[in-house]
Amino acid sequence: MNLQLSTNTQKITSEITISGSKSESNRLLILQQLYPNLQIENLSDSDDTHHLQEALTSDDTVADIGHAGTAMRFLTAFFAAQEGITKILQGSDRMHNRPIEILVNALRDLGADIEYVEKEGYPPLKISGKKLIKDKVSINGNVSSQYISALMLIAPSLQNGLEIELVGKITSVPYINMTLQLLHQLEIEAEFGGQVIKIKPKSTVEKQTIVVESDWSSASYFYSIIALSEVGSSVKLSAYKKDSLQGDSCLAKIYQHFGVSTTFEENAIRLTKERQHNSNVLDQDLKNAPDIAQTIAVTCFGLGIACDLSGLHTLKIKETDRLEALREELTKLGAIISVTNESLHLKASEEIKENIQIATYNDHRMAMAFALLALKVPIEILEAEVVTKSYRSFWEDMAIVGIKSEEIK
Repeated sequence: MNLQLSTNTQKITSEITISGSKSESNRLLILQQLYPNLQIENLSDSDDTHHLQEALTSDDTVADIGHAGTAMRFLTAFFAAQEGITKILQGSDRMHNRPIEILVNALRDLGADIEYVEKEGYPPLKISGKKLIKDKVSINGNVSSQYISALMLIAPSLQNGLEIELVGKITSVPYINMTLQLLHQLEIEAEFGGQVIKIKPKSTVEKQTIVVESDWSSASYFYSIIALSEVGSSVKLSAYKKDSLQGDSCLAKIYQHFGVSTTFEENAIRLTKERQHNSNVLDQDLKNAPDIAQTIAVTCFGLGIACDLSGLHTLKIKETDRLEALREELTKLGAIISVTNESLHLKASEEIKENIQIATYNDHRMAMAFALLALKVPIEILEAEVVTKSYRSFWEDMAIVGIKSEEIK
């Protein structure tokens, strides 16, 4: 499905309800399998979460998780520790080219039985679940935090718990802390100090319900919409809290640069364009929140300001090489941009080319980030259905704020 986007909207005043955080939902679903007393409300409606749920509840030997990277990492660890269960984990072509060797090696060090079905170091995987006895493992700290969280989630179910040593520089710390806080909510003893995470074993937990906070990554698109709109525009988003576990909640601070304020209300946030943007170069290290890099880069381009974004090394192995994809598509729109293996550098520009076709590379965040430029110029989004990976009602919610979409036949 290819969409032509446009808008006549100048000043925006809307209210949107956003589904639960994909990051929190997927962690809690693994914990629910280990501790059935746990009840979950406001689960994410993303494709990734649906894939994870299906793999956890199906008796089929083969589990296909499509593009869902979180599901691949979490399920690899989960099934490795399920004694007597054999699973083949597979996904899309892109998933079969996303490395998983670091996590597999760590699990093998714990005694796991995992084989590569095709290419060494990459899915698909054949996992023969075993009782894991060893209680210490080392893993690089600068890898995807999902590898580390995958180990943390199974740790309390292991006979002796687990001590995880993080080697070298640690990135994406907020996502590690999110996993830690969810374990704490289940009264599991877990601590993270220096380079070491220690998690004690726990066989059962008290019956309880956890309500998933709405997804801050999804909120990023509305931050961008308000930034690109007239002064006085506002949108109310539900359901959010000030003491969020999600690293992407740093949006509230970053978007002050663009004149956007965040007011916390009861279970909601209100975003308001209070002033024109700061024309200075935005210099931001996003190592703790790399998923919002695309939205920020496109916002800067749409406003005609320069940015230098760093801490982006994990974007090379996402749904696509997001740095190269950003460079390619922004250049088509008239941007002067360069990228390295871990950074992006955009120069200020005065023009946005109209009616450009934006390729999405099977990446939901490419579609959503570039859609927001419809507030400035008509734009076409190719394979627009890819947004369902994380945000199924995205196009409907865009219509609420005045971005119209028409399918191109």
